[in-house]
Amino acid sequence: METDRTLNTLLVTLFRRIMDIEQDALISGEFTDITVNDMHVIEAIDLGEPRPSSVVAKRLAVTMGTLTKSIDRLTRNGYVLRVRSEEDKRLVLLSLTEKGERAYAHHQKFHEDMIQSAMGQFNKQETEILISSLKGLVEYFDGQKSMS
Repeated sequence: METDRTLNTLLVTLFRRIMDIEQDALISGEFTDITVNDMHVIEAIDLGEPRPSSVVAKRLAVTMGTLTKSIDRLTRNGYVLRVRSEEDKRLVLLSLTEKGERAYAHHQKFHEDMIQSAMGQFNKQETEILISSLKGLVEYFDGQKSMS
């Protein structure tokens, strides 16, 4: 029972600290006009070819209505371009502007730095155990999600 309580406390604390650190690190400098959720939308749009909004919504596991609110803000603030497909006018294609690409790079660097810093304390064997354990947690939570 004590182990369960300790693990719960650690997982909740870790989640909250990552979210707090991410908020402080990402929403700074030229990127104070968006939210962390907006950064995740930018990440889901990704670099390269424009993506259908339905693909982005699926990547984020959100409804089209929820995505539309974020896209409206990101378009208004100059991060995202939204255009109708020439082949299928029903499709809305999303791509990043130069400012959106800078935000994407800023977000990627934050995660790379965080992982490098956190993983510096583990040796190769410990890293493999951690990765295996985290994969198991992801599979567990994915199973819980599909049951709801």
